[in-house]
Amino acid sequence: MIATILVVDDHPGIRENVAEILTLAGYRALEAENGKQAVEMAREHRPDLIICDIMMPELDGYGVLHMLRKYPRPSISPSSS
Repeated sequence: MIATILVVDDHPGIRENVAEILTLAGYRALEAENGKQAVEMAREHRPDLIICDIMMPELDGYGVLHMLRKYPRPSISPSSS
């Protein structure tokens, strides 16, 4: 299984470079340009890791963390076979 990493940064050059490096390293990289978009994408795609800038418009990195903690990732239970 390929790990998914969400890259969040309001500077397109930084965000795109980090995503490209991760893709070349074999990861599935998703990109969000602000904190609000990051929360939506994280809830939809459930990434394995989020790399997030702190200082962003609309919702900063601390706000992203706060919002994501409200919606914890569901635990995976073993299948009953």
